[in-house]
Amino acid sequence: MAQEFWQEEFETLGKKDLQKLQVERLNKTIESACQSPFYGELYSKKNIKPGAIKDVSQITELPFTTKQNLRDHFPYGFLGLPKKDIIRLHSSSGTTGNPTVIFHNRHDLKSWANLMARSLFCAGIRDTDVFQNICGYGLFTGGLGFQYGIETLGALSIPAGAGNSLRQIKLMRDYGTTAAHAIPSYLGRLYEVFEAEGLDPKKDTQLKTLVIGAEPHTDAQRKRIEEMYGVRAFNSFGLSEMNGPGVAFECTHQNGLHIWEDSYVVEIIDPETLQPVPDGEYGELVMTTLDREAMPLIRYRTRDITRIIPGECECGRTHRRIDRITGRSDDMFIIKGCNVFPMQIEGVLMKIPEVGSDYMITLETMNGADEMVVEVEVKSDWFRGDIKRLNSLSNTITRQIRDEVLAKPIVKLVEAGSIPKSEGKAIRVTDNRKNGLLN
Repeated sequence: MAQEFWQEEFETLGKKDLQKLQVERLNKTIESACQSPFYGELYSKKNIKPGAIKDVSQITELPFTTKQNLRDHFPYGFLGLPKKDIIRLHSSSGTTGNPTVIFHNRHDLKSWANLMARSLFCAGIRDTDVFQNICGYGLFTGGLGFQYGIETLGALSIPAGAGNSLRQIKLMRDYGTTAAHAIPSYLGRLYEVFEAEGLDPKKDTQLKTLVIGAEPHTDAQRKRIEEMYGVRAFNSFGLSEMNGPGVAFECTHQNGLHIWEDSYVVEIIDPETLQPVPDGEYGELVMTTLDREAMPLIRYRTRDITRIIPGECECGRTHRRIDRITGRSDDMFIIKGCNVFPMQIEGVLMKIPEVGSDYMITLETMNGADEMVVEVEVKSDWFRGDIKRLNSLSNTITRQIRDEVLAKPIVKLVEAGSIPKSEGKAIRVTDNRKNGLLN
């Protein structure tokens, strides 16, 4: 009989046993956190002591941790172990101030690699696969996170790194890549290179599985990727503050992402009132590490917007599922009195067949009024059409975006490949308004 789980004893824990494990690990996490300068001082002031948690619901009595806390106590203020026990750090770019830095000891890296292997296994990837990791290595967590997970799983890994599309295609064809990981926006650009080379990934590669993540994306974009490559594309979720990838993953039923509750406590709160919301309602994801020794984080506000999907999954895993990330609470911008998330605009664009793989939203002040300019790449063969057809497409996009977000955009159709590309996550919004800054 084929193995169905990577770690059945953990993945199928009953609710009571899972909560018991969470309480044990949460108390241990608080004990570790109190060794750090930040939590040691904060918890001493609030008289929070290790061992006080008797039920996981008591976590709401603990204070939140924010990204600003991490930046204010850069670099070692959250470190719960001596530096001699730390063997790796990962960091954000920190282009606008102190970066957010996460430290790991040997236990942490082994635990993370195991969670990644569990995640890949639940998406149907096996040790017989050839897995191409099209992701940046280095301080960014995606490269090494997936690398260690692939190796723990036992699949043949191709550490391709990001970019260089012609080389990516050659690697796929030379070594018979069957599974790959990449950010969604890059897969759209890679497909254009396939087409330019006269190749069809459905016929000219052995790809059967894609893992997509690292940037928010709509289900329409996922379906478009599946159609382009003729594969199943599985959503993954992670953030560097919680290790990186491997926090939550879709199983083969593709009906939400299992969030590994033996390693994280999950909360969904109203970002305004900071109170919990019921399962099924959208709110901000708050997370607590349960199996990290070097730098535990407690009630960390991720700013990611999602919901707990009610009910059980057919796969038999008992860990709850979160929905795809619909955006970030700090991604929202206000234009003409309307609250807009970039994912709303992407959801419209990805359903229009003539639209290419990329778009850009620029907020400008024109003649004293704020405007939302949406540049949209159009598929190359279609862009050469007559002006009437282009005007008709522009009007369609304008109307559908206005209907979705209640603010009328200025739509500019551009040729495929003309919007500047970034090696990492796609930059979707630029705010050039005189008095307008993104939240």
